[in-house]
Amino acid sequence: MSVTTTPPSNTALWRDGDEPGDRNFLRIGDLTLESGERLPDVVLAYETWGELDPARDNAVLVEHALTGDSHVVGQAGPGHPTDGWWPGLIGSGAPLDSDEYFVVAINVLGGCQGSTGPGTLAADGRPWGGRFPRLTIRDQVAAEAALADALGIGRWHTVIGGSMGGMRTLEWAAGHPDRVGTAIALATSGYATAEQIGWSQAQILAIRNDPWFADGDYYDHPQGPEVGLGIARRIAHVTYRSEIELHERFGRREQDEPAGECGRPRYAVESYLDHHGGKLARRFDANSYAVLSEAMNSHDLGRGRGGVEAALAPFAGRLVLAPVDSDRLYPPRLSEELARLYPRAQLTTISSRVGHDGFLTEVDQVAGLLRRVLAGDTAACE
Repeated sequence: MSVTTTPPSNTALWRDGDEPGDRNFLRIGDLTLESGERLPDVVLAYETWGELDPARDNAVLVEHALTGDSHVVGQAGPGHPTDGWWPGLIGSGAPLDSDEYFVVAINVLGGCQGSTGPGTLAADGRPWGGRFPRLTIRDQVAAEAALADALGIGRWHTVIGGSMGGMRTLEWAAGHPDRVGTAIALATSGYATAEQIGWSQAQILAIRNDPWFADGDYYDHPQGPEVGLGIARRIAHVTYRSEIELHERFGRREQDEPAGECGRPRYAVESYLDHHGGKLARRFDANSYAVLSEAMNSHDLGRGRGGVEAALAPFAGRLVLAPVDSDRLYPPRLSEELARLYPRAQLTTISSRVGHDGFLTEVDQVAGLLRRVLAGDTAACE
């Protein structure tokens, strides 16, 4: 079980002693990070569906995005503050059929839902807090590889993920090319772009400049940096949706309520963003948000490998790239660029007016894609 502190209600961190829900916990031991720093006694929380077959060749890894966790499907309840984030995609008869596949989802290293992260107790008995080391996407995949080893999975049948999960999916293909049969990367890129890093920096600064952030050591304080985390989420959420969707849903419509400060009207889109900012602050940890955002900024398949093309060259498996046509944060050109650098890649497009979040909201299209790819239909993605 994860070894985490029991802070007051100033963070949505999963804590040791909380109801585990559907989680399993695995202690993978010490992990040497890309930086050379050693992160001791690492624990990963994960969930599984189905059974690993005797040949151990039916395992599928599902990689979550920034504020996701191991609870891919299933209802909210004890141990799980929200319903699964990809409903209907795992289960008997589902696209990731648990009667056929052994499906694994891991709460990412640095997260806040059971895996080792900033809220975990360090060796001195205090939460890591601001002392938690900087992570990279490669560090997170290295931890996942250790968990796969412990589960007896030498090679994944398929790895699938979107956004930050897509980054880890691609890193599996580049960093462990012999351990992946098929990689399906949705709404992602081969490296973090300047714009993505810029948006991320604004979110990190919103958190770290909250007066209650206390250099990351807020776990024993009466209040945490919920305001900063909420602002970060507001910034992020605008980038996750398309301009046309926001326009059509909200336009310049004002809320039917008294004017706020200085008589200024309150616009409906502001209320929408306030809702999402507050919602995240009730289910996520600010330190984890900043640590994971910086890990995303580190993403570059080609770093130290001679470029992206050289990094992917050893991968002999199947690479499927699925951008969202209205995504302005991870625009389709980034997947198209990857497809040019890896000519064996198959490129398909998720059609959505939503924007980046289309990889989550267009469940029917994603389900159809998964069924075609897992059935071995090589023409279905062209």
